[in-house]
Amino acid sequence: MTRAEARERNRRALLDAAFQVVSRDGYRARLEEIAERADVTTGAIYSLFGSKNGLVVALVADYLRPYYEEIERVVPAGLDLLEAVDAFARHYRRGCDGPDALPRLSLQITLLDMALHDPDLGARLATSVRSQESHLIALFTGRSHSGGTVTASQAQRLTTALRALFVGLTQGVTLGLAPEADEQFFADSARALASGVTGGTDVG
Repeated sequence: MTRAEARERNRRALLDAAFQVVSRDGYRARLEEIAERADVTTGAIYSLFGSKNGLVVALVADYLRPYYEEIERVVPAGLDLLEAVDAFARHYRRGCDGPDALPRLSLQITLLDMALHDPDLGARLATSVRSQESHLIALFTGRSHSGGTVTASQAQRLTTALRALFVGLTQGVTLGLAPEADEQFFADSARALASGVTGGTDVG
């Protein structure tokens, strides 16, 4: 194994271990346990990520990246805005029934708790999430809607609103508080939201 391969192996092992430990312990997560699970020393964490916060930020980016890549696959370019939002909403709802739904919810709640305890980490996490959400903004920008095309500003507002809607609905579904929220419910809610958010005067 080359040095680069070993470094990537250690990075992957640390991210996988951090997902388990951080999801369970939040800001109380110990670097020693993460390193032990990854079969490396704590020095490897500092070498690869700089700090515990650096590891957590990298964990979030690693967690979100395939999610946004999958969205780009299920929302093809030929759809208008409401069709794209509909496809996105249905994809998001299907994720609520996946085997990783509870671990994902646990991680989301844990990260929020960590951000509240550490403002610096909160700011870094927000920057990381916004960077990933740029994929969604690009995905919606330029789509046809109401006789015009969606601007980047509108797509940004829509992305923020959809995130809030889906996070809330997903928590309700996962916790059994929204049994009626099926794919059609997600799609109808998202379409209504998209129509309102993009109803301003800056449609091209």
